[in-house]
Amino acid sequence: MPRIVRRSLFALFIFSEGFYDLASPLVIEDFGSRIATVWSELRPATRGLVERALQAASGGPQPTRNFQYDARADLELSKLLKVLDDRVAEKSDSLDADTVGKVKSVADTCAAVLLEKTESAEVFAQLVRRAEKQRDYKRIDVLADALNVRFPPSEICELARSEDVIVRELANEALARCPISVLAQLLSDPVDSEVARAALRRQVVEYGSEEARQIVNVLDQGEGM
Repeated sequence: MPRIVRRSLFALFIFSEGFYDLASPLVIEDFGSRIATVWSELRPATRGLVERALQAASGGPQPTRNFQYDARADLELSKLLKVLDDRVAEKSDSLDADTVGKVKSVADTCAAVLLEKTESAEVFAQLVRRAEKQRDYKRIDVLADALNVRFPPSEICELARSEDVIVRELANEALARCPISVLAQLLSDPVDSEVARAALRRQVVEYGSEEARQIVNVLDQGEGM
């Protein structure tokens, strides 16, 4: 990979110790070979998303180009976030405190882009686990709010089957707030129907929904025949 591509992040302003240090350009090779490799494998559009977010975080001028976000960008940024977080978690003598701070800054920026854009159950779970590990409960609340606003019902149902307790509960709460018409459509799905039934029952118990009660009664009667 040409050196110019691997360095392209990175005459950006980096947040350091509470101030934006204009004299400290970010060079990807300083972060280690794994991060440099993942960065070099990103499409230019995905790199542009990160660069623009870093510039916005630093208060610098943002590029005028609009970068399209798609499922592939989701996967690429998820992979980048993982290697960044792994690097921060490493106890390595080769990484000084200043560089650790820079890696963390880029990781936080990458997570913020995913929080704003992702519609993937897998990425949502990754962000929840990350916020939980950091005890960032405000970020978990923001993630919870994003579920009903942006995530397709099928993705929320997938999250409701997660082995992670917090992820599962956030998804179940989101489904309990879904319109009954949306839940009713899920009842015909062989994978998501049980989750939809549980959400309808929760609407009956927690919100006293008469419409949900009628649907649940019909379902129960059908099973009893």
